[in-house]
Amino acid sequence: MKKKVFNLALCASFFSLCVSAQAQQPKKVPRIGYLAPATRSANLARIEAFRLGLRELGYVEEKNIVIEYRYAEGNLDRLPSLAGELVRLAVDIIVTGGDRSTRAAKEATSTIPIVMTQDPNPVGNGLVASLARPGGNITGLSNFVSDLSGKRLQLLKEIVPKVSRVSVFGTSTNRATPTS
Repeated sequence: MKKKVFNLALCASFFSLCVSAQAQQPKKVPRIGYLAPATRSANLARIEAFRLGLRELGYVEEKNIVIEYRYAEGNLDRLPSLAGELVRLAVDIIVTGGDRSTRAAKEATSTIPIVMTQDPNPVGNGLVASLARPGGNITGLSNFVSDLSGKRLQLLKEIVPKVSRVSVFGTSTNRATPTS
């Protein structure tokens, strides 16, 4: 009788150990949407820099992160449909290359975070409320020349205090050049 009770207790303890051990749930792999107006070949340097930055943060493409690339191939009319594709894929974040890509992403979603790069005038283009506090779901980098020009001149004056004249060259056809 004692042997039966012992065997029963042993089986029950093994069974309880088996029940408590559950398979680990696979982690959700983050998905980044990358939206650019040009071709893949035109973006190779930026893509490699982007991948390098991700690797420095511990993210390796196809290992613990997925990047969904969409290129308009120079046809800017394709950007809204490509942005819509990324939204339907339910990416976790959209990285855009340029103001037109950012606008297409903004029109496609108000909930997925958008990180803009190379936007010449995000405030003037109506993409963000201000550079200091963009608001909404858009943040990122701007190369807004007129906001930076005063700061550059201030730095130049600090570095070379005796400077009395400075000449600035610009192009009136560049969208980043202020019109007023």
